[in-house]
Amino acid sequence: MRSWSALAGWQPPAEWLKIATIEMHTGGEPLRVITSGLPRLEGRTVLEKRRFFRDHHDHLRTGLMWEPRGHADMYGAVVTPSLDADADVFFVHNEGYSTMCGHAIIALATLWYRTGMLDMSTGRGQVSFNVPAGRIEAVVHVDDGGLRSVSFRNVPSFLYLRDQTVDVSGIGRVAFDVAYGGAFYAFVEAAPLGLDLVPEQYDRLIDVGRRIKHAVMAHFAIEHPFEKDLSFLYGTIFTGPAREAGHHSRNVCVFAEGEVDRSATGSGVSARAALHHAKGELALNERITIESILGTTMTVQVVERTTFGPFDAVVPEVSGTASFTGRNEFWFDPQDPLGGGFIFR
Repeated sequence: MRSWSALAGWQPPAEWLKIATIEMHTGGEPLRVITSGLPRLEGRTVLEKRRFFRDHHDHLRTGLMWEPRGHADMYGAVVTPSLDADADVFFVHNEGYSTMCGHAIIALATLWYRTGMLDMSTGRGQVSFNVPAGRIEAVVHVDDGGLRSVSFRNVPSFLYLRDQTVDVSGIGRVAFDVAYGGAFYAFVEAAPLGLDLVPEQYDRLIDVGRRIKHAVMAHFAIEHPFEKDLSFLYGTIFTGPAREAGHHSRNVCVFAEGEVDRSATGSGVSARAALHHAKGELALNERITIESILGTTMTVQVVERTTFGPFDAVVPEVSGTASFTGRNEFWFDPQDPLGGGFIFR
């Protein structure tokens, strides 16, 4: 009988695809950062690279996000070299591809800091990412105790549809707004629907969130001012009162195909900042802290007013923290009938 050491030293056949990842989370929301093993992605811009990946390698998205390597709520980042930023990044999930992801930006800036890729001589390390929605500048803040937080200035964000209603199957008439914070979200108050923003209502939040999303999509056109690839409703965000004193509110984002964001949602709180500012509920440079379904938080403020196409817009600044959970090397056996993954929702 061979030694047990043979198990530890075993390597898969050379023809198997091997993809390495670093595993992180921001406020509980996972991020699987792909660090090596992907085929070469053609394209000069991040949108071109994302289209190439989608058209030629989507089986790797499903293989890494879905079971048996992932799960219905897994989330990932594909990081590639950039011509004019520190990296070009696009994001993957159970349904497809995101346009922007704040929790991922916070995690990636943390990764850049921990791996020594930032100049921290001033106590503020800066890193830039090109994402499908535009260019994002992130800052790592440290003190004597080490890394304190990450902040980033998002793309121009704006209120898109104000004070609308829609008939939703099995629910009735629902009031909503749509705002953009790098992705489009329908914002709905939870209480009038009998919802509470707690883990115990996870399944019901998914069901109602999906129903609202599809009803809004069926009755309202969602069009980005400049980019067709960004012209879709990404999810539903339920809002409600905060649980902790000093916090502004709590929200739960149901996005893609029924994924529940465990964090407060970076692009979501950006869209909320634009929404509240447009309604006169949030002043310039007023900071608010928003809770997630887990009670983890992100802080957001409006730091600049601007325009974006025909819209009055704002530049939100979002702050949060991320943590590491591990490292993986995933193997793709060409004879595995489930190599492309499967999903249960």
